[in-house]
Amino acid sequence: MPGRHRQLQRSGIVAVLAAAAVLVAAGGWAGYRRLSTDDCPETVGLHVAAAPEIAPAVRTAAETWVRNGVCATVTVSAVDPTAMAAAVGQKHGVNLVTGLTKKQDTTADVWIPDSATWLLRLASEAPGFVPSALGSVAESPVVLAAPASSALTTEGLARRVATDKNLRPAVADPDRDAAGLGGLIVLAGAAGRDARLRVGTMRALAENRSSIRADVLQKFQSGDPIGMAPLSETDVIAYNRSGPATPLTAVYPAATVVLDYPYAIMPGIDPRKAGAATTLRTALSTGLFTAELAKAGIRSPGGTTGPGFAAPPGAPPALPPPATLDTKAITQLLGSWTAITQPGRMLAVFDVSGSMKAKVPTAGGLTRAQVTQGVARQGLALLDDRWSVGNWTFSTNLAGRRPWVENLPISPCSTHRPQMEAAISKIVPVPGGDTGLFDTALAAYQRVQQGWRAGVSNSVVIYTDGRNDNPGGLTIDDLVARMAELRDPQRPIRVIIIGMGTATDRAELEKIVEAAGSGGVFIATDPVKIGEIFLEAIASRKGA
Repeated sequence: MPGRHRQLQRSGIVAVLAAAAVLVAAGGWAGYRRLSTDDCPETVGLHVAAAPEIAPAVRTAAETWVRNGVCATVTVSAVDPTAMAAAVGQKHGVNLVTGLTKKQDTTADVWIPDSATWLLRLASEAPGFVPSALGSVAESPVVLAAPASSALTTEGLARRVATDKNLRPAVADPDRDAAGLGGLIVLAGAAGRDARLRVGTMRALAENRSSIRADVLQKFQSGDPIGMAPLSETDVIAYNRSGPATPLTAVYPAATVVLDYPYAIMPGIDPRKAGAATTLRTALSTGLFTAELAKAGIRSPGGTTGPGFAAPPGAPPALPPPATLDTKAITQLLGSWTAITQPGRMLAVFDVSGSMKAKVPTAGGLTRAQVTQGVARQGLALLDDRWSVGNWTFSTNLAGRRPWVENLPISPCSTHRPQMEAAISKIVPVPGGDTGLFDTALAAYQRVQQGWRAGVSNSVVIYTDGRNDNPGGLTIDDLVARMAELRDPQRPIRVIIIGMGTATDRAELEKIVEAAGSGGVFIATDPVKIGEIFLEAIASRKGA
């Protein structure tokens, strides 16, 4: 698909196929081409893991490729992209998909997931995962599926989803499903800069969310049916072929998001396999493959269709170019979704040292503390009532020699929102105050550990603009040793540190997170960006 390969390169998934290129350019094809059935001194075996809906077309094309005379065998397995992404993430220490118990073998030589968003998310969370991406082999736009009776249009779409109780919108969990994520991107874009409308849209979708797409489709035929859900065009075609009592129409958003089925050669495979996989990619650009895609209700790259493609009701004659996917925007959107839909327990800890009164030029002259207050209020508005939140502020000598004070103990959002708002107003710089970061981090970790709850995310989130400066307090070595002693793998606590400005010491902050055993460090050199950083931190699965 135009632009998609370039986007993957910008995201760190660089198609470096030097060994394969040498094989092909220097007559490498001869290494796989055979002149007779007995002319194969060595046969290369390839294993391709493909999304289930595209696997039959890939298998047919691969079998034809082999029959046409290559010294290779190809096994094509239908593999759930969610399970594969989760398994790859786990290999790199990243719990990319929470709550998934299904185990998946990751020994495939080639992976064709349904969407490049899986590769983008893995590249963001697990830099060690660097497949060679050879572009899109197919395409299915994300549409808004609805019965014709809903009269759904793109006009006022976000507001209707957020406010029309009769519509009953639904979604496959965007954290676990590429079409669900695509729908979230579309609807968030439709809400524009209206933060309340965006949150309302997500809350409405969350009321009828399912963990898998098949459940969403079943809800169209339930006793209390849903009225709209983001699905792939392929899903709608397959559903209508099954002969339901109420077929679905497809509404095509102006900003097109597609499932683009990227062809990714997995890292670390044998160079001969990489060469064979590169050549196999050409077999997925033929007329035969296009025809097989059409049978499955899938388009070719660029949105073109093969013979026999049965477009669903509502399909336009041509599709507009797809929207460019931005990794940071996706991560922030998933952070919002996490805050809205998943329960959590968080102690928010705010730096109120004297430097927090510094003005932020990009924020219209607001101080760092005022910017932080605004971000805290925005974050609180996102959090589901199942969250519990506490508020501390820290500097030096705020309670005798103690550098921190508790403005609000960890309390349920469902009953303490007014108190939470009042506590945010206490994020006020202390004139001449320094930064007792290490003592505060340890105390906050202990406090969250004391009330640890199973089944929710237990976390400490620290906002700071400087290095530890607290004479007589803990050293970094003291803190690391004490935190390592307290750490309990059976009761994990995520420590997220959001640094702002240029005076923070990332290496020092990384040591704190490493001692805690889970979490991450996120730096916003421009403090006005800490709201975006907060959403990235909430969505991050590093160490989760």
